[in-house]
Amino acid sequence: MKVKLIVDGGKMQPGPAVSQQLGPMGINLGKVISSVNDSTKGFAGMKVPVEIEVNSKTKEFTIHVFSPPVAELIKKELGLEKGSGQPNKVKVGNIAFERIVSIAQTKLPGLLAKDLRAAVKLIVGTCVSLGVLIDNKEAKEIERSIESGTYDNEIDNQITEVSSEKKTDLDKFFAVRKAQQEKEAKALEEAKAAEEAAKAAAAAVPGATPAATDATKKTAGAKPEAGKEAVKTEVKKEEPKKAEGKKK
Repeated sequence: MKVKLIVDGGKMQPGPAVSQQLGPMGINLGKVISSVNDSTKGFAGMKVPVEIEVNSKTKEFTIHVFSPPVAELIKKELGLEKGSGQPNKVKVGNIAFERIVSIAQTKLPGLLAKDLRAAVKLIVGTCVSLGVLIDNKEAKEIERSIESGTYDNEIDNQITEVSSEKKTDLDKFFAVRKAQQEKEAKALEEAKAAEEAAKAAAAAVPGATPAATDATKKTAGAKPEAGKEAVKTEVKKEEPKKAEGKKK
């Protein structure tokens, strides 16, 4: 019997997925959990695929640990808890291309990729969905650079180490990018709060309309807005008075 699970590296906890399948077989669950945690402690902070193969007759079991998903390896590399909720707009990290090659090497045996170059492309594609920059650039731009041969040296020679100078450059670049993102997010939040406040103020005054988001407002007596008909006033024309008496 085989039981497949996704566990937290080194921190598997008792749960129904294991107890319901292994409990009736008389397997020592505490021993299973301890063995899984010992086998996955090297992947601390990551989700790890695990397969528990059990011999129902002898009560013996074997733990098979597989490489974590690509997204988990990228997040581990950058110290991230999660990816971006808006990957096209908000970036959460900046990874060196050499580390992409390293992750591709790790995942190659389990990927539907014919060679390392194809595996690298798959890893870069995951960076797109996570909102991760590569070498200070958008991941989609890196995809085009791979096609044009810009990274042939790193891929062909399987270069995985990053120089300290490059690490510093990547960190500085992302620090600026992150600060700009936070500034834009704050401005958007303040604008939204102002709009909500204006709506609330307008709702408190019967017949009032929400304030315009523009800083200026037209004062009373201003000309009607374009597209609106001006109020027409009816003017009575006085008829000329009849002359008194006959003309001499």
